Amino acid sequence: MEISFRDAVTVIHGMGFGALLLLGFSGALVILLSTSVAGHPWTLRERRFGGYYLGGMAVLAWAAVLAGAYVIYPWYRAIAPIGTIDLGGFPQRLLMSDPSTTGWHDIGMEWKEHIAWFAPITLTALTYLFVKYGPQLPRFRALRNAMLGLAAIAFVSTAVAGLFGAMLNKYAPVRGGEEMIILKAKNHE
Repeated sequence: MEISFRDAVTVIHGMGFGALLLLGFSGALVILLSTSVAGHPWTLRERRFGGYYLGGMAVLAWAAVLAGAYVIYPWYRAIAPIGTIDLGGFPQRLLMSDPSTTGWHDIGMEWKEHIAWFAPITLTALTYLFVKYGPQLPRFRALRNAMLGLAAIAFVSTAVAGLFGAMLNKYAPVRGGEEMIILKAKNHE
């Protein structure tokens, strides 16, 4: 079983950082909703865990967005030399070469490259608010609701970016680089 270097980086970006981030939203929801439980005394340990958890999600979001924007996106936008017939190594040009797939670039990638930035920004703000006002959150319903709104924005932007990323990778995968052998089959005679 072989995988190219660019395929591996794309897998780490999408399935490593992105999918793990999406899974993390269930825990973030539990943390944020538990702040509204009346009479629940938050221990220092619980507050620290919540801050580290939300901070870890913000780090995952930044890792996903920065890897996508500064590592994978330049590979996606690579310009094919004049006269190139096989556009397999040039995903953007491959999508734009066929009217039936040009929408994946025009809508999919344009949305993905912009909406993805909402996740790390809102998660960073959410983490800051949780760390700053954590013990007082049971008393501030409006702040809790705003924090749930930030979490919702981060979740939706992550989900939309992930969906478009998966679809774009299906139609025009970023390929190339050195081949890495993950699993070598035994030669049976």
